[in-house]
Formats: sequence, C-alpha cells, structure tokens
Amino acid sequence: MKNFSFVVIDDNPTNGLKTRAVANSFQNLHFLASATTYDEGLDCILEHNPDLIFLEIDPYDKDSNLSLAFINELHRYLNVVPKIIVTTKNDSLSLNAFKYGVFDYFINPIEAKELRKTIFRLDKEIAISTFSIDSNREIVIPKEFVPNDLSASDVVVNPNSEFSESNDSEIIEVDDIVIATEDTTETQTADFENIANDKEVTFLQTDNSDNKPLIICVKSYGDYRYIDAKDICYLQADNNSTDIHLNTGEMITAFKTLKHFEGVMTYPFVRIHNSYIVNIEFISRIHTGNAVCHIKNTTTKLPFSKSYKENIDAIITTIASGNYLEI
Repeated sequence: MKNFSFVVIDDNPTNGLKTRAVANSFQNLHFLASATTYDEGLDCILEHNPDLIFLEIDPYDKDSNLSLAFINELHRYLNVVPKIIVTTKNDSLSLNAFKYGVFDYFINPIEAKELRKTIFRLDKEIAISTFSIDSNREIVIPKEFVPNDLSASDVVVNPNSEFSESNDSEIIEVDDIVIATEDTTETQTADFENIANDKEVTFLQTDNSDNKPLIICVKSYGDYRYIDAKDICYLQADNNSTDIHLNTGEMITAFKTLKHFEGVMTYPFVRIHNSYIVNIEFISRIHTGNAVCHIKNTTTKLPFSKSYKENIDAIITTIASGNYLEI
C-alpha cells in the first residue's frame, strides 16, 4: 500500500490532536505539520506539499477564516491539489463540500475504522490511475500493485482477452473531467505531469489528441455525461457551479467554478464577463455600443464587461481574419 503524508488544519487544538493521533495510528500515514488559521494553513501546504489535508471548514473561531473557500485558494497556486478530507462537527455542509471535490467528509472526532476505508479507497484510486497502455495495446500494471504471490515484475493484461472489453474510443479519466479520443490505433499513455488544475475541472491531454475533437465528461456520483466541446455555445457562472449551454438548447450543470473552466478551456472559448465564457463559433453579432454578444439561432444576448474589452477586440479580429467579407 502506498504511503501518504498529511497535514492537519483545524482551529480547535483538541480536535486537531485527535485527528493527528488517529491518522498516525496507520503505518502508511505520515504527519508533516499542522495549522489553525487560513493563512497558516496555506503556507503549511505550500511548504510541505502533502498528499492529504485534514481540513476543518466550520471553525469554532471564525477569525481563523477556515471554510470551503480555502480549497479554491489552493487551486491558485498548485497544479496538483492534495486530496482534501473534511473534518468538522456536523454534516450540514457535506453537500457543498463534495461540490468542491473533497475526497471524504468526517464528523469530529474521526474514527479509525472510517479512515481505514478512506485509505483503501484512495490507494485503489491511485492504483487504477497508474495503469498504462503500451504500444501493443496491453495494459501494464506497475510492480507495486502486483500481488505478493506473483513473481513477475509487471503484470500485463491483453485487452483482447476474455477479461477485457473492447472500446471504440480511448478514455483517460481524471477526477470530474475526462477526455475521450476516437482513435485506438496509436499508443495513448497518460502524461500525468501535464495535468492542469487538478481536482477542479481537469483536462488530461494524450500524445495523439491534438487533432481530435474534444469530449468533456461531467461526472457526478457515478453519472458520466459526455459533451462534445464543439456543441457548447457558452458557459454561465452560477455561484460555485457552472451552467453549460449547448446548441440544442439543453443546459447541463457542472459543480466547478467558471474560473476553473477559463483555466482549462482554450480557443474558441473566451471569457467576456465575470459570469460568461463564450464559444466564438456561435457568435452571430457583437454590439459594442450595447456591450452584448448575440448567440446564433437564438434570442440569447450575452453581456460583456469593460474589463474583458480586450477579449472582445480579439474576437472581432479573429473572425475578420478568416474567410470574411465586410460590407
């Protein structure tokens, strides 16, 4: 089983010590540091770069500023955010917590039997994500995940065997967002060093995905919803979630902030407002006087703000640079 380092962020010293004691009872968990406030916690994580964070989100001391907003702050500085395990005094914030992508949610004081389940689930998740596919279309399982009674350095599973299922597309999954590509004739080994903004909306690029259409999967509690990026007209912020509007008129909600989508979705998606990202392929009209963009084949008008005026100018220039006639 893999070893994990952890930090404890809790404004209540007693609860913090109990959490640390329970976690330290597991041989593969290693304590690094603790903090009691928002600022101390952020500095602690940036200094030690732990695998796990035990985080209090409903503090006794409100001046500590600990809350779920702390998770968003981590995404400003880290490409790979540690797994978050919430520890708090009641379950009233559990739904909101899971919308922030936390790995687990415990009521203080945490119990060893519950933490044990979390560790096994985390170890299993890492084992699955570490499997790779070699050039012969075989799944290579790293040595550390091979059962002790096997002597081979690697276990290789042929996907053409009776134990495997054939797929028309290759799917690489990371947390809540996956990218699927249609071609299975070339090697597709995930490059985990290219993960951007992990734990938020994350796109994992594969070696031969540059010229393939992007497929976004919004995953929620085992429900995988696949969206062709080319069908997205615009994205609209809704507090800590984002509404994805499709050219069919359908709207899908993803529990990620608009800022995270801005960080991972590139051309033709452009931020034009604090509340909107637009696919410029669906812009039918830009009225600079009224500060609105019209969406093709709809009556929808998206406002744009002065702070994003440069983006609007860039959109106008981009459209004019194509097969374009101005009259």
